[in-house]
Amino acid sequence: MIPLPQIALNLDCPARLGRGERLRRPPRDIVAAALLVLAGLAASALPVLAAEPAPAEAGAIELALPTLEHGVFDLSQQRGRWVVVNYWATWCAPCRKEMPELDALHREREDVEVLGLAFEEIEPADMREFLAERPVSYPIAIVDVYAPPPAFEVPRGMPMTYLIDPQGRISHRWLGPVTKAEIEARVDGGGD
Repeated sequence: MIPLPQIALNLDCPARLGRGERLRRPPRDIVAAALLVLAGLAASALPVLAAEPAPAEAGAIELALPTLEHGVFDLSQQRGRWVVVNYWATWCAPCRKEMPELDALHREREDVEVLGLAFEEIEPADMREFLAERPVSYPIAIVDVYAPPPAFEVPRGMPMTYLIDPQGRISHRWLGPVTKAEIEARVDGGGD
């Protein structure tokens, strides 16, 4: 490792200040207030990695997409069942980590259907190769990142998961990884 040169700053340097002048420091409470404002701005720019309730006024959504191996997935054909719609990508580590949990949920619960929406530019052959190494039992559709399904907002991060109630309405959404237990708690609680 190459050491970096040490630089000493002399803020009272006469070359920068007029003769006999000294740099005046701002009062500490002004500095503290400025730091709090900057911290608040920085925090507000970060995505929220939490569950969000869905808008109550939303009606049943429509979605029909071709999947890689399961034909066309039509959300209207799933009425009476809960549906988990999971936006994910092969390059997203948290997405890959939650795939086994979503797969277990899909296999173990007859009242829950899972749909994976691959939100990336990838060829179907490459996706099939990826899924051969990480198989799942639920249908996967490749979504055009430039024209995503209008039924959902464009993901603000990955993964983005929606819980659709048996009437076809968005009941809940999660930004960030979600577990089987978290989804089951919402389903068993009627979406609450």
